[in-house]
Order: sequence, then C-alpha cells, then structure tokens
Amino acid sequence: MNTENSVSSVQPVPVYWHLPGFCVHFYLFYALIDLMREYPDCFEDGYRIGSVYGTFPGAIWNGGRAVFGSVPEDTMKKILGYFDQEQIPVRFTWTNPLIGEEHLSDPFCNRIMELADNGRNQVLVNSPVLEDYIRRKFPRFPLISSTTKRITDLSGMQAELAGDYTLLVLDYDMNHDETVLRALEPDAGRIEILVDEICFPHCPKRTQHYLDEGRAQLAGDTGSRFPCPNRIGSSIRPSFAECRKRSGFVSREELPGYITRGFVNFKLVGRGLPPALVRDSLLYYLVKDDHRDFIAGKIKQAMT
Repeated sequence: MNTENSVSSVQPVPVYWHLPGFCVHFYLFYALIDLMREYPDCFEDGYRIGSVYGTFPGAIWNGGRAVFGSVPEDTMKKILGYFDQEQIPVRFTWTNPLIGEEHLSDPFCNRIMELADNGRNQVLVNSPVLEDYIRRKFPRFPLISSTTKRITDLSGMQAELAGDYTLLVLDYDMNHDETVLRALEPDAGRIEILVDEICFPHCPKRTQHYLDEGRAQLAGDTGSRFPCPNRIGSSIRPSFAECRKRSGFVSREELPGYITRGFVNFKLVGRGLPPALVRDSLLYYLVKDDHRDFIAGKIKQAMT
C-alpha cells in the first residue's frame, strides 16, 4: 500500500491541523477553506483545521516571533468574525516570556481578548504571570502550553499534562524520541506535534532567541534582531524544502504511525516566514498527492 496516497485509510478519528499566522496569511487560509469545502475529495479524509494561531501586529503579549505594525479594530473584527463563522478557533500566541505585572493592563492586548472572547478561541501561554491573569480575567479561553517553554525532559512534560492545559505543544526535538512518545501515549490526544519546524535541531540558542524576540516585541524594536542563520535575508532562505531536511520533520509517510497511536493534533510552522513556505506545507500535508497540482493552481488563482 502506498502511504503517500492513503494516509486517510488509517485514521480512526479526525485529525486536526493548526495553521500559522491567522492575520498575515489570512487570504491564503480563506482560499484554503473555500477549496476544502468545494473540492473535499482532493483533501485527505478526516483532516480538519483545528485552529489558526498567531497574533494581531503590535500586541506586546505576543511571543515566539516578534510581529510589528498595527491593525484597525474593524479589520480585527472581520478576521475574528470569519473564523468564528467557520467554527475554527483563533489561537493567540501570548508567549512572550518577559511579560510581567506591569504589562497586564496593556489596552490593545486586553481589547483583543475582549473581541475574541467567544468560548471557542484559545491562548498559547508561557509567562506564569500572564497565564494567571488570563485565567482570572478571561476564563473562557482554553490555555495551551507552548513549545516556547522548551520542555525537553519527560517529567516536565508530564507535569504540564497534569495541569489545566487543553494541549501541550511538544518540543520539536522530541518528535522522534520513541521513549518520550511511548510514555505520552496515554495523553496522546492532548499532545500537539510541530511537524515541519525550520529551526536547527537541538539549537542551543533557541531559548535566548525567544527572550530576544520578546524584548523586541515589548520595545517595538524593529532594528537590532537576534542573529539567526534561518532569518530571511541570510544565506539560507526559509523554505519548505529546508524544513524537510531537519531531523524533527515528520513526513506524510510517518503520520499514520502517530495517528494510530492517538496523536491527532499537528502544527505547521510559518509565522513570519514566506507565504510560499506555508502554501507548500499545506499542499504537502493536507492535499492528496494526485490533486496537489490542481489545488496549487486554484490557490494561485484565488491569491491573484
């Protein structure tokens, strides 16, 4: 049997995909959702959009990747309204590790939470101070333990799962660690796997990079940025082809091995990365092999 063309044949339950950059890649996702509705036979059976994650530009609570700029409230309402209509959770990346008590009253971030408080939308968390604030002020938001915590020891993962988190996003360095995966199987439905991370395996600078991105977000610093060989403009331009070279990459052929064990939440990288990378990852994971060129053409047509 060719698993490249028959991933859906081993699905006992729906499989959820969590897509990056709900604001910056909005029109790509708009086109994708329309195509999934119009041409369902072109997409893997049982695959669903579990959430769209990211931030509105300029929100200081945002972490992982600094996102600068501004957006009118009317635009925020339209974006939130669209995904609410489609019953797709919007997941905010409130993972800035430098958030302290003095940042909790930020009017823009609080306004975003007020606009998005529909009982479906979600929050990724890292800072204990911000997490506690959200639990108290916005209790309807499910909280998700972020990969930016860089939890790479099994006891730490199990402690997170014992807490009140809807999901734990697994550190990408653990994607193929069979000891970890086997131990987490009883909670497989609450594990989210980042399948196509562009960053280097076991990067010793990753935690410091998150801290620097958090600092830049708080300061609105669009100039001095953390030196990273993956950054756009460097000698290595981020691409889906580069993602596939990383040891943490989970291929289509490998997916059935996760799904049959109960791991059914998968996350795609792409916030702050080229739209082509996000498009290529969507085509690779969600679209059946024989229909990939057709759907690629439809996306191109919709985006022009």
